[in-house]
This record gives sequence, structure tokens and C-alpha cells, in this order.
Amino acid sequence: MEDFFLHRPAWYVIGVSIGFVVLGLLATINQRIGVLGGYSNLLERATDRTPSLGWKAFFLFGVLGGSLVFRLLAGHSTVHNGYGWLTRTFHDHQTIVVGAFLLGAGTLIGFGAKLAGGCTSGNGLGACSAGSPAGFTATGTFIAVGIGASFVIKGLIS
Repeated sequence: MEDFFLHRPAWYVIGVSIGFVVLGLLATINQRIGVLGGYSNLLERATDRTPSLGWKAFFLFGVLGGSLVFRLLAGHSTVHNGYGWLTRTFHDHQTIVVGAFLLGAGTLIGFGAKLAGGCTSGNGLGACSAGSPAGFTATGTFIAVGIGASFVIKGLIS
């Protein structure tokens, strides 16, 4: 069982699993997947703009809680050298510092996505699965800008 926690499942296993979740949500409750909705629901609940938490907040809890359970069941740090300069710089206190950076970055990304009116993954999964031309355009733009930015950053570092 410990070998299970040493390696992440292959991309094609995760991709198919996410696809089934997207289709399941559309087929059962006619809703799009998206963690930003959970983030928004938490903010709205914290500011008393909504009386209760919706399913998307619990989806967010499931994503965060599932990753925590995976880490605890592994019995060792599951943060390896996969975070570039973060893991190279903070290798002695890897789990705590890298985890704090990732949590802070995730919070800022959620704030930015909320401010922008949507997130890249929700757009790519939800809008593209619904066949939205705007979703395909936006997702293609996100990917192109990400690829371009990676080349610029690599050029600056090299």
C-alpha cells in the first residue's frame, strides 16, 4: 500500500477521472465543476451574504481534505522536487514552507480568479465540456500565454 503513495497516478488516469466527475455533475445536477465556486461560497458565508454552504464549498473541502489524507496516509512528505526553486531553496523545511507558499499562492489565485469572474480550470473543464466557443477561446488563450510566459522566464533565468 505504501507504494501507492510514492507516485501519483498517471495523467491519463487523473484526466479520465476528472472527466467522469464533470459528466456526472452535468448529468445529475446540471452544474459545472469548479473550485472557485467553493472559494466564493466560503467568502460569501464568512461575510453573511449567504445563509449556508453549498455543494461547491464541500467540493473544495473534499479537494483539500483528500490531499491532506493522502499526505497523512503516505507517512512521509509527498512534496518532492516537483516545485522547482521552492523545493530546492527550502529543502530542510520542505513540507512546512512549501506548503505555506502553495496555500498562500492558492489563496491569491482564488482571489484573482474571483476578481476576474472565473478561473482557468473551471473554464477549461466546465465551458469546454459544455461546447462553449468562448470557453475554447479562453482556454486556448490561457494555454498560449502560459507557454509563452514559460519561455520568457526560462530565457531570463538562463
